[in-house]
Amino acid sequence: MDAAGAAVRLRGVNRSGGEFACVQGNGIWDGPMDAASVAAIRNWNVNAVRVPLNSDCWLGLDNVDPAYRGTAYQNAIRNYVGLLEENGITPILELHWSRGLWTGYDSHCQTAAAECQKPMPDAQYATEFWKQLGTAYKGDTAVVFDLFNEPYPNNLQTMDYAQSWKCWRDGGSACTGLTYEAAGMQDLLDAVRATGAQNVVMVAGSSYSNDLGQWLAQKPSDPTGNLAAAWHSYNFNYCKDASCWDQQIALVAAQVPLVAGEIGENTCGHSYVDSLMTWLDARGASYLGWTWNTWDCSSGPSLISSYDGTPTAYGAGLRDHLRSAR
Repeated sequence: MDAAGAAVRLRGVNRSGGEFACVQGNGIWDGPMDAASVAAIRNWNVNAVRVPLNSDCWLGLDNVDPAYRGTAYQNAIRNYVGLLEENGITPILELHWSRGLWTGYDSHCQTAAAECQKPMPDAQYATEFWKQLGTAYKGDTAVVFDLFNEPYPNNLQTMDYAQSWKCWRDGGSACTGLTYEAAGMQDLLDAVRATGAQNVVMVAGSSYSNDLGQWLAQKPSDPTGNLAAAWHSYNFNYCKDASCWDQQIALVAAQVPLVAGEIGENTCGHSYVDSLMTWLDARGASYLGWTWNTWDCSSGPSLISSYDGTPTAYGAGLRDHLRSAR
């Protein structure tokens, strides 16, 4: 709801860069983050932008170039949040890359540093990240928090399906076989709420956020009630057709707000997202396309070929749908 009590649906794009550029020593963002670039986003009839972040950079850890960490990084985020809000766009701040050494099955990097997607957030730094972020933005409830990009404890081949959902919620000893101490979704949510922050919080499902099968049964306890389920959907995921959406995702959408924080396809077309957005519209759900970056549409997938808002063939589908939305 907005301040007047009217229902709000978040429809927009992701703006990648803040999760990787800083830790790779290439700056804080990938491409322009100025007023003109935000105006180009707004021109697509966007009302929300999801901003992926990096815990090492926010916390100012020594593995990050001093120019791109700590206060410099935090100020860059605050400036961008301000630009989005000035343009009537809801910022979604999300922990994308975090710490934790995992080199087992489905590993994405051979380091404990926040240089890739990890199976679960770590207990040592991810909770501190959310304590600090909650403190920084608790006075601005227009900002939405997305706790962790894509948990995937069920993909590690170290625990069964039921146990992986306990790991997802509780972290710690529930994460059988994980080689670092994980924080569960409840731990991260508690860290936010302990600051007094009442902001809406998104909690992503398991299996790279594509599985919501046990989300309702295991959902974290939130005294504020300001909790949304986050779901990611691509044409290459396992839950990629209306049959799966009807059987699993619709059950969640009927009970809590559903935000498809990432949608996309690697076909360089838009037939998949077209059908998905129609399905989500019918259920009053929210969705954001991945991603507003000038990458190759099949590897990103990228919505744009230029930061002036020129769409790729894939991006044209999202743009046209957003502009027709009421």
